[in-house]
Amino acid sequence: MTLAQRLRRQLLDGEGADEPLFRSDDVMLPDGGLVPAAVLIAVTDRPEPGILLTLRNASLRKHAGQVAFPGGRIDPDDDGAVGAALREAEEEIGLQRHYVDLVGMGHPYRTGTGYMITPVIGVVPPDLRLSPHADEVEAIFEPPVRHLLDPANYVERAAEWNGRMRRYRETFWNEYRIWGATASILANLAHRLGSEP
Repeated sequence: MTLAQRLRRQLLDGEGADEPLFRSDDVMLPDGGLVPAAVLIAVTDRPEPGILLTLRNASLRKHAGQVAFPGGRIDPDDDGAVGAALREAEEEIGLQRHYVDLVGMGHPYRTGTGYMITPVIGVVPPDLRLSPHADEVEAIFEPPVRHLLDPANYVERAAEWNGRMRRYRETFWNEYRIWGATASILANLAHRLGSEP
């Protein structure tokens, strides 16, 4: 059975499939509607699978210098969340869509900055030649799935944001701090696959 087939089966059979652990950032949302967005959770098909993550450029207007999945807002020309996630992965890290074996969707996640993110899960070959788009991405890295989905590797923190205390989860992989929406989406994926954080 391939990695993609195993993930599809786990997504369908996962004990936590019906309800996510986390639905939103622990913040008050801005006035107005949520912006639909999508991210690609690209799992590398290797004996020790990893997940492709990016370090966002420090000069970006939103989420500067943070670790994130490739992704962004869903444009009118996109074929929904899947189309947006694949387009953004091509634009941000040079991951061509024909390499992505789509597996399924994760639970939508609402950010305090006004986005409703749909995670799109896919399996990609290992060691692809990827190229970060310098204006958006400073680095591409690949922590192992076993680290990212293990609840023992996370701690809960609190900090003041916009005059209110905000709780969030975080973990580190080498020098990279993985927290906020990215950490919550990973926790939801672990729960969906039956490894509840």
